[in-house]
Amino acid sequence: MKRIFLIPVFAMALMAANTTITYAQEMTVMVGGAAMYPSKNIVENAVNSKDHTTLVAAVKAAGLVETLQSAGPFTVFAPTNAAFDKLPKGTVGNLVMPENKATLTSILTYHVIAGNFDAKALMDKIKMGNGKAMLKTVNGEELTFMMKGKSLMIKDAKGNVAKVTIKDVHQKNGVIHVIDTVLMP
Repeated sequence: MKRIFLIPVFAMALMAANTTITYAQEMTVMVGGAAMYPSKNIVENAVNSKDHTTLVAAVKAAGLVETLQSAGPFTVFAPTNAAFDKLPKGTVGNLVMPENKATLTSILTYHVIAGNFDAKALMDKIKMGNGKAMLKTVNGEELTFMMKGKSLMIKDAKGNVAKVTIKDVHQKNGVIHVIDTVLMP
């Protein structure tokens, strides 16, 4: 019985033709109608989500673009436009004014934890903490993490509770978890 090995011959022919072969595509997650690519950084992906235009505008107004494009890693809890819409009327417009940059920066950095915490890591911390985990944010204050059924929940310093609606959106410099409420320090 003769065996014909076409794959090595085919591969050699492609290499001779200076052609690149891609064996696997990136595993993307859809957020706001756009694919989020693990090979891109947090900002490169976020600008494509139609559900995060308010967050992106706020990050730009706070001057945090360069930071969120750096090596990290960062875990970002990204409120949707609908989450910002739940704030009292005029709040977002007021926060993006240059004179309120410090307050805006404080709020946005309250949504970021240094390190790469996927949902499993957060749930493990909750389990180790007997139902709660406290993690320090980049702004220096803590968030409280807990489970409600199978949902990962986050409680802020004001008592507001956000639900993670899309988890584990991996980036080259961290991970994003989409949330339904703006967290307040």
